[in-house]
Amino acid sequence: MRPRINYSAAAPGVYDAMDALDQYLAESSIDRRLLYLVQLRASQLNGCAYCIDMHWKDLRALDETEQRLYSLEVWRECPWYTERERAALAWAEAVTFVATGHVSDAVHDQLRSQFSERELADLTLAVATINAWNRLSIAARLTPGTYKPALVEAAAT
Repeated sequence: MRPRINYSAAAPGVYDAMDALDQYLAESSIDRRLLYLVQLRASQLNGCAYCIDMHWKDLRALDETEQRLYSLEVWRECPWYTERERAALAWAEAVTFVATGHVSDAVHDQLRSQFSERELADLTLAVATINAWNRLSIAARLTPGTYKPALVEAAAT
């Protein structure tokens, strides 16, 4: 596929605005590993090849296991996700598909049993942000495979 939009050249403010959200999330109440897991799951749901490649690599740089990564699409069927992760993944799916299914009270209640009010707010922003990134990346047809997680590796050490 041929790339369509070069945001950096056409409108650098687009990346500046999105980077500000990412900077907030990097300092938020959500653990980095959980943040990337949620971002990967939302990117799978949206079919964003660039972001799937990115967050897979980010998680591997944090020593996430292949087993948990390749089974993320079927997380409900696998025993190796914690209750906290399950609540976050259910929330990520509900917020990603908000236009078609809204966010049920059951999903909210599951999340509230695992997360504080601040964590709920930060997690919701994380899901909204990755959904925006996915849409920007898909529309621009960013080329997957080019991302290098050097910053993630540096932050993890």
